[in-house]
Amino acid sequence: MMFGKVKTCHSAAADPRPAECNLVLLGVMGCGKSALTVKFLTKRFIGEYDPYLEDIYSSEEKVDQQPVTVRVMDTCDQEGPMNSERYLSWASAFLVVYSVDSMQSFAGCQPYLQTLALHNKTPIILLGNKLDMDRYRLVSRSEGERLASRFHATFFELSACQDFLSVQHVFYEVVRRVRRMRRGPLVPAVYLSEDRALLGVPSFTTPCYQELPAPASARLLTVKSSRAQSKRRAATLTLLKGFKIF
Repeated sequence: MMFGKVKTCHSAAADPRPAECNLVLLGVMGCGKSALTVKFLTKRFIGEYDPYLEDIYSSEEKVDQQPVTVRVMDTCDQEGPMNSERYLSWASAFLVVYSVDSMQSFAGCQPYLQTLALHNKTPIILLGNKLDMDRYRLVSRSEGERLASRFHATFFELSACQDFLSVQHVFYEVVRRVRRMRRGPLVPAVYLSEDRALLGVPSFTTPCYQELPAPASARLLTVKSSRAQSKRRAATLTLLKGFKIF
């Protein structure tokens, strides 16, 4: 009873709004960040795309039977992490990507890892992409594992153009690690019946749409269709400017 009026408190479990997790993909141009993003969102592989576009995509997912809104920032850094402020305060987790057939892209990971370490950012995933180019490999798995260990990152190798489940596994594992960091499942804030947040209740929140970072040519694209070939509710992009989807 408050001021003579009964207020009903809705629990987080009853709140239909999903939790939120913001992921950012970092790495030099051409390492496959956009291909990984679109593979996760649509199960499709990019044939052609504009490498100078930077966007934020949103997808409703269910990880371990718990709904979560996954937002993915596909970055475009032409000169390394020179403007890292736009994602350091926004992202819940960081995926640093390189191509196993490019030593240049592997070397380009280190400035990103150093920047994240300088700002004490976690969790970090070091991701060796283009495993389908293994015959042309220039970066060994052991080199990737050593670099990941040096920066306390988790290491994976995969191919954006091959198995979708491998890509999905990495993105879902990132969500799980964020949950563990927050000491429990990602849950929305607990609200009173008049939509006033209870003070002192920990919550996992992200900025509202107006507060999302504004990289060059960035747009928040909501993924809301369902995959015909999947039993679970999943996503296809409603719009991908600059991409040619097969």
